[in-house]
Amino acid sequence: MKVREGGRVVKTSVLLATGVNAEGYRELLGMQVATSESASSWTGFFRDLKARGLNEVYLVTSDAHLGIQHAISDVLPNASWQRCRTHFAKNLSAMVPKTQWPTLSAMFHTIFQQPDSESVWSQAKEVVAFCEQKFPHVADYLEEALDELLAFTNTPKSVWKKVWSNNPTERLNREIRRRTDVVGIFPNRDAIVRLVGAVLAEQHDDWIQQNRYMSLTSLEQTKAMITANVIDADTTTKEVA
Repeated sequence: MKVREGGRVVKTSVLLATGVNAEGYRELLGMQVATSESASSWTGFFRDLKARGLNEVYLVTSDAHLGIQHAISDVLPNASWQRCRTHFAKNLSAMVPKTQWPTLSAMFHTIFQQPDSESVWSQAKEVVAFCEQKFPHVADYLEEALDELLAFTNTPKSVWKKVWSNNPTERLNREIRRRTDVVGIFPNRDAIVRLVGAVLAEQHDDWIQQNRYMSLTSLEQTKAMITANVIDADTTTKEVA
């Protein structure tokens, strides 16, 4: 977002976190206007969320921004990180010629079409092997990212589509952008908070009035997986963008 400060126009970043609570409903966890999307900004934002009562975070879904990754490890050490598969696919597409992307894309998406966790990992290794023959530079990149890309397999299958990408929050980002583009340049940071906050308040109210984003059964299954030490974490799924 562009804002006037000190007689000039500067860019700021709006940090945003949404989550799924213990009742299965989506919530707006917080929003903060920062000078940049740095590791210190994300860490400060996460610490503020914890200070306001955020706890029992099980999984964080985001893009591969280093600032977010640092903040997760520093502030939410018990949470695992799911690398957004949509953002990852965009990165892959930039690594091959456009004419070859349909083939690589089709292979990549077969990973997420499997019936269970074991099959997902098996297919992922098959795709890596395929890339070693066709796209060697892609094979290394994909193989190194598998633990982060397939973190969703440590959740019940019923929630996989809910947590393996950041698409729901990206839709919220687009709505925020639609409303803020009309303004163009904000007079100060408080004006950003007021407008974006109003958009988020509307969205939060809509979420609470809708059906559960995740069923209570799937949440209980997740808790059971944690109890069985599938992941050494706490009990609530969270999504950050």
